[in-house]
Amino acid sequence: MAESSRKPFLLRLDDRLLDALRRWADDDLRSLNGQIEFLLRKALKEAGRLKDTRAGPDPVSPPRKIP
Repeated sequence: MAESSRKPFLLRLDDRLLDALRRWADDDLRSLNGQIEFLLRKALKEAGRLKDTRAGPDPVSPPRKIP
């Protein structure tokens, strides 16, 4: 299987939305980019619009909390 590529793009967000996403990412021990990708991937999977063929752990699994 070919490795999936990541493509950068500009995303403009309202300040309040960005702050809320940043706090949520911090709570889940993710980067802001990782949190946005997690939420998009989860929404696409739930809507039946993403067929994830990547190997490895489920990309929408919850983050591991450090005790």
